[in-house]
Amino acid sequence: MELHNISEDIVFEAVQKIFGLIEKEGNQEELCLCDQCKMDTICYILNRVEARYIISSRGINHLEREWAWRQQMEADVATLAYKGLRLVNHKQRRTHSSGAQEEKKAHRGPVFDIPTIMGKLFDGKTFEPLDGVKVELWSDDELVPMRNKNWQNPFILVPNTPGTYTFWPAPVCADEAATNRLFNYTLKVEDPRYETMLHSFKIPAVSDQPPVSHSSGKPFKIPDIYLFSPGESEMNW
Repeated sequence: MELHNISEDIVFEAVQKIFGLIEKEGNQEELCLCDQCKMDTICYILNRVEARYIISSRGINHLEREWAWRQQMEADVATLAYKGLRLVNHKQRRTHSSGAQEEKKAHRGPVFDIPTIMGKLFDGKTFEPLDGVKVELWSDDELVPMRNKNWQNPFILVPNTPGTYTFWPAPVCADEAATNRLFNYTLKVEDPRYETMLHSFKIPAVSDQPPVSHSSGKPFKIPDIYLFSPGESEMNW
């Protein structure tokens, strides 16, 4: 059973229209309208609007009949979009660029769109989530390139998201649409406090045109992994 937050579709569509309208009207405020600012604006809105989940086409039809809710939702989103865009432009990330160069290099044909990858690392003795540990994502003996500069590989675990690592691999070009492919990945952790950890897994993907949604669907979740001090894992057998 697949859950879908219909609010994401409304927000994404509204932001696309507003960005297009600002550009069409000459962008008098000289706001940055790159993909990164667009994504940051979408995140800003989604963190402030009500989520509405559906599990079937019947759910969509039901929500379409709730005209009052949808009209209020679209009005709220429009207000938040302008506010969010201005805040995003005022507080741009350190990795921010105009985005023009990246857009020129974007592949317009079919791609394998890999979902976000996430999991958690724990100390095998204390069961506490780790921080300060470097996690790497490898494929074909190379570090996997990420979708943009906001996603890091290697990823360093930080205290405010205990033990959690996330990756979003860049789309992989495909010769044609509707092609199945299995991607092989390996997580690698090398830290002097723990034994080296290698965890291999596979992600199936089907090639398609670049996604119109800001989301790549559900994340691929890796089971919790526990790290042990050198020699400690043998002692537990």
